[in-house]
Amino acid sequence: MQRMYSTLIRSTRRYCTSSKSSSDKIVASVLFERLPVVVPKIDPVVYAFQEFSFRWQQQYRRVYPDEFYKKYESRGKGDYQIDYVPAPRITEADKINDRRSLQRALDRRLYLLLFGNPYGAPNGKPVWHFPEKVYESEETLRKCAESALKSIIGDLSHTYFVGNAPMAHMVIQPDSTPDLSLKRFFFKSQVIATSKFNIGKCEDYVWVTKNELMEYFPEQAEFFNKMIIS
Repeated sequence: MQRMYSTLIRSTRRYCTSSKSSSDKIVASVLFERLPVVVPKIDPVVYAFQEFSFRWQQQYRRVYPDEFYKKYESRGKGDYQIDYVPAPRITEADKINDRRSLQRALDRRLYLLLFGNPYGAPNGKPVWHFPEKVYESEETLRKCAESALKSIIGDLSHTYFVGNAPMAHMVIQPDSTPDLSLKRFFFKSQVIATSKFNIGKCEDYVWVTKNELMEYFPEQAEFFNKMIIS
């Protein structure tokens, strides 16, 4: 089992992108997320409070003359008519549990996971991981993270990196190679104005919610639960 030391980054100080020893490797990982597409359902407790608040305000609302309401109702009337059909919350991807589709869990955030051979994978076997790249000669760690994501989706025109600093930091020392230390820095990026990516350079991929993500990383569940707030 791997020994893992993890810390969340909460300061604004700058980080050096050079390792102190040749055995240390710095890795830039990307938490690539799709924001909710539809408004989440209101919690029953919140809905009950809003209903109570509305009824309470109705008791003390100001009463206007009938002429005021007649003028208000006559405004905006014309020959046009807009047919509004709300989008379904449950999609076909939800029904068949297609985790490779972005058209699922529309009221939740989704995160991209890849199945392949990242740097430092145990015994060289494919594992689930985030888009990542070993730091080489990039100008900054963020540039390294951008390069990692670009190599997977091919284009960054539909992405937005949130800030220049990493959101979290994890240090891993594999038991198979005790002299090797992996320092992994996480950067957040978001999907912008698209519902599909041509994802490559991996054996498989999934878009999962926060709760589903914990199933893929049971040993690091506590760390990722703190890192991913929403």
